[in-house]
Amino acid sequence: MVYKRPEMPDTCSRLNRRLRWHDVKPGWERFLADVLAGLRKQPKELPCKYFYDERGSRLYERICSLDEYYIPRTEASIMGVHIGEIARLIGRRVRLIEYGCGNCEKVRLLLDHLEDPVAYIPIDISREQLRHVSGELSIFYPELEIIPVCADYTSRFELPTSDRDSRRAVVYFPGSTISNFDPLPAQQFLEQMAKVCGPGGGMLIGVDLKKDPEVLHRAYNDSKGVTAAFNLNVLGRINRELGADFLPENYKHYAFYNYSQGRVEMHLVSQKDQRVHLDGTAINFAKGETIWTESSYKYSLDGFERMAAEARWRVERVWTDDRQWFSVQYLVKQESA
Repeated sequence: MVYKRPEMPDTCSRLNRRLRWHDVKPGWERFLADVLAGLRKQPKELPCKYFYDERGSRLYERICSLDEYYIPRTEASIMGVHIGEIARLIGRRVRLIEYGCGNCEKVRLLLDHLEDPVAYIPIDISREQLRHVSGELSIFYPELEIIPVCADYTSRFELPTSDRDSRRAVVYFPGSTISNFDPLPAQQFLEQMAKVCGPGGGMLIGVDLKKDPEVLHRAYNDSKGVTAAFNLNVLGRINRELGADFLPENYKHYAFYNYSQGRVEMHLVSQKDQRVHLDGTAINFAKGETIWTESSYKYSLDGFERMAAEARWRVERVWTDDRQWFSVQYLVKQESA
């Protein structure tokens, strides 16, 4: 059985009875601890997972529609051309797990072509968005068990089981989100996903590739300033949710390609000497001092294959666009010797 998406009904008020909600999102205490720990480092840092409150998620959706930001458009093109082969490789009766699902738009093409998927488990830290998109999906796919999990997917938590037995578990990790991890944590996260999948597991993953740094500069410094607003929003979120007194207008978005490390870095640059208060702690900023908010590593195909092998994954198939700017890869879990 291959799912064909029905027309969207007038209302999403009647949710699929096969939708089961799981909420293990850390509370504000973890958010506060992570922010304080990051701002005490040299250089100062903020984890990029905190970009995604409700406003941050909306801004990221706008980024994905920008001409300069090639990743969503290129990945979607690759998926569209090769979806039949991708679905055949993944196989039938799988339990599909998506880390960092966002608005769940990318997974719909996959769900439309998979044969008799047992369950879909979307995982995201943005509670409001996850509730909304899970409700929509439950109407589009009324026979599919949907088990949304609100969680920080970089932390350890138990995944819920599905009602029906599956042949195997397959992770879907699009958008080159793996690029946001430093190399060792990236390998460790791949190892963790191999454990989650268990014997015979697979992974469909988007991996951004090395390219002309000028293309990267435009992608992370768009002409409309949406990426800048997205970056600065994290300060507003800290103010709103943790009671800090950042003045976002005193900071400027800065993104550049670090040649030696093979990554784009995003920073917030203090435009003056200033002091910020958070939970009774005073944090001083010198003019020109930065908060490092995100890294985005760019891989060669060989380099990613080596890292995947260290994490006990074998690259089964690679699809790229004509310019080789981006890749979609299907990985198979290697069994222990």
